[in-house]
Amino acid sequence: MTQKLIDHTVPLIRAVVIHPDRRSDSPRLASERLEEAAGLARALDLDVRAEEIVRLRSTTPATLFGTGKVEELAALVRAAHAEAVIIDDALTPVQQRNLEKAWEVKVIDRTGLILEIFGRRARTKEGRLQVELARLDYERSRLVRTWTHLERQRGGTGSTGGPGETQIELDRRLIADRIVRLKSELEEVRRTRGLHRKQRQKAPFPTIALVGYTNAGKSTMFNRLTGSEVFAKDLLFATLDTTQRTIRLPQGRPAIVADTVGFISDLPHELVESFRATLEEVGEADLILHVRDIASRDSAAQAKDVEAVLKQIETPEGKTRRVLEVWNKIDLLDDEARETVLGQAERLAKDGEAVAVSAWTGEGIEPLRQIIAGLIDDDPETQLTLEPHQGDALAWLYEHGRVTARDADELGRTHVTVRLHPAALGRFERLYPDLTD
Repeated sequence: MTQKLIDHTVPLIRAVVIHPDRRSDSPRLASERLEEAAGLARALDLDVRAEEIVRLRSTTPATLFGTGKVEELAALVRAAHAEAVIIDDALTPVQQRNLEKAWEVKVIDRTGLILEIFGRRARTKEGRLQVELARLDYERSRLVRTWTHLERQRGGTGSTGGPGETQIELDRRLIADRIVRLKSELEEVRRTRGLHRKQRQKAPFPTIALVGYTNAGKSTMFNRLTGSEVFAKDLLFATLDTTQRTIRLPQGRPAIVADTVGFISDLPHELVESFRATLEEVGEADLILHVRDIASRDSAAQAKDVEAVLKQIETPEGKTRRVLEVWNKIDLLDDEARETVLGQAERLAKDGEAVAVSAWTGEGIEPLRQIIAGLIDDDPETQLTLEPHQGDALAWLYEHGRVTARDADELGRTHVTVRLHPAALGRFERLYPDLTD
């Protein structure tokens, strides 16, 4: 059992973070998991007074931990003057209530904690709908509020009487009715997204989706690629609402880049289901950039967590999923590790499998853009000859395709080789029929 007490003077809600270590079912380091859980707590502005790893050889149905461990942890909670305890694991409603009674503080499990962060960060109407649906699905079996209604005084739900059975049934019915309405609204969101995708397909720009473990640097990468100023901070789940921008790849090919919500280990199934409308953007993408924090000791395990979520996202029939790993934060590596990573990435880059970059400094971004262009640039080539007065047609080709070769003859005509999406070629033929006869 590892314990670390932390001194804080900021008058925030005091919390203790506990990670139950089930080593047999996770390849990740317990210390990394504890650090992540504490980061989640701080993302809610909690004053983390103590962090502890508890080896969990077996679980107790009533309280998760054994009786002796519950008493030992109660002493830690009192010593930290905690008002809340974060359990980095999924708790049953019974376990949550019994621990609250034993410790006389509010207890929040990993799912509840992540839901609260999502609830705070969602900005768009769609994001708020998705978070509310996930929260209600989670609370339906508990009939308790999570972070939003945390009482500042010690005791919380552990020292108050429960509602009558009639009130519980009423609450459940109200929650069920609200869930039905939210699902209907989200279905409308999904339908609207589908219409938008069809519109984008008419303007045949390939789409690129950024995915990755939370805090891997996706938003910084997005800003670097697009020149945007999307909120990017060293904070778990800094991005919740999908943002899209059009970029120009090498040789002028336009593409749409989408920044998506970060993934995390043990992502609550309520969130995966509720965010399905948003995650469809990933499934529809022509290329997925899997951004990895290659400087993290847990990078490989985080990658597996991301891949597990990707497997839950459907890909349209007939569409091949293409994934490029982007090994980010090489600026944080020491010299020896950096040399190893760069060597591995150089070998994998030849097959379009991985590239090493620093979104923060910009190192490796241009090679990344070149690799992206190569992976999505599979449109057929067309050779065209333009007269001197047809500069507007040439400009259209640069705007909607990728000119791979260009030269002029002695008569002033321009000979171009251009890659055009079939839909773009069709539009060009309608606009300039005399050039494609």
